[in-house]
Amino acid sequence: MPDSLTRSIANLPAALLERRFDLPGEDATLAFGGQFARAILARCSTSGERFPGLQVQLIGDLGAGKTTLVRATLRALGHAGRVRSPTYTLVEPYSLATQTTQTGALALYHFDLYRFTDPAEWIDAGFREYFDSGAICLIEWPQRAGGLLGVPDLEFKLEQEGEGRVLTARAFSETGKSCLESC
Repeated sequence: MPDSLTRSIANLPAALLERRFDLPGEDATLAFGGQFARAILARCSTSGERFPGLQVQLIGDLGAGKTTLVRATLRALGHAGRVRSPTYTLVEPYSLATQTTQTGALALYHFDLYRFTDPAEWIDAGFREYFDSGAICLIEWPQRAGGLLGVPDLEFKLEQEGEGRVLTARAFSETGKSCLESC
């Protein structure tokens, strides 16, 4: 991959919290997605203020389980419809009716930047507005935007280990830390 499309871990500040989750099979990935959704809902309901939003960067090779984790999270947040991979559309929007948000709906955007060949495509796509709206933004292949996404609230790195996977979760904000502590 060209240097312009990679983001060094050294570019991120020290994590406020780091946890490792062993995911021995798909069922464990689905269960973690449910835990993560409950953590998001708990954060939404305990915040006395408007939900500040959440940027989650999902890192891992093809087939590492990124989309599976997003689907499990969406299901646990109450989405009953089809969950499409945004590989070709770049972003799939979801409006989730929850009892915990002050507005009654929680916006979630699922991005897949795999097809980007230059970080400038992030700017050209006009996605910045999604990140400033108090929404949850789940981004697969964030390194394809170079450093333009900024520091995430959470980074989920999925790696194959034996027959299963390992998820290394790192929180870089208090919102991310709060969610990670609940997982």
